[in-house]
Amino acid sequence: MEKYYRSRPRDAAAEQIECYLCENGLKAGDRLPSERDMCGRWGFNRTTLRSAIHRLIVEGVLINRVGSGTFVAPKKLVCNLQDLRAFSVVVAESGRSLENRLVTAQMIECSKPLAQKLKQPLGHRIFEMMRVRVVDSVPVLLETSYVDAERCRGIEQYDFEAGSLYATLERDYGIALKNGIEKLGVTYAGTDEAQLLEVPEGSPLIHRVGIAEDFDGVPVEYFKSVARSEYLRFASVLTR
Repeated sequence: MEKYYRSRPRDAAAEQIECYLCENGLKAGDRLPSERDMCGRWGFNRTTLRSAIHRLIVEGVLINRVGSGTFVAPKKLVCNLQDLRAFSVVVAESGRSLENRLVTAQMIECSKPLAQKLKQPLGHRIFEMMRVRVVDSVPVLLETSYVDAERCRGIEQYDFEAGSLYATLERDYGIALKNGIEKLGVTYAGTDEAQLLEVPEGSPLIHRVGIAEDFDGVPVEYFKSVARSEYLRFASVLTR
């Protein structure tokens, strides 16, 4: 005997919202009606509607701006996991603008975890830099880089709000990147991350860590980052 299942209320609400976007030709940046208006229009309760909106935010269809409402999300910036080019190059090729906000740039001593990742002795001088990468005026990525300061003497004097780390390494230190290993996961915004990325505390973020190596297999950079999933997507090209 066949069984028929009704759609969950949340899924029905999400489908209704997506139909509304298509039927009314809403584009990136357009504002949706208020929750009260949508509930009255389609007969959903507030809990169901909010659950549907949350699902569409996670999927990158919508974005929520605290105090302003819900909007159609812009097309996500796609970063290829097999691409070692600078983030600035990826943004430029997408036709978008990039701003770097420097959070910290300092010399630190190599700790045990960093020693394992960068293959350097404890106490070795490491350049640590944290930046917020702002795409089209929206902070989308909080990134921290660790580089061997002995190999790149004077690197702390560069202005990395204006310049690219990878371009500087290749141009001024003769260090070109060839290979990399990275891992992706999901995390949630803590107090500092929420403030820097301008999202509510506890918001889901894409967590990324990795190591970039030169042509001799020597680790050049250890990096870690968190990204807003509604603006940035990581993809990979499958080959056989």
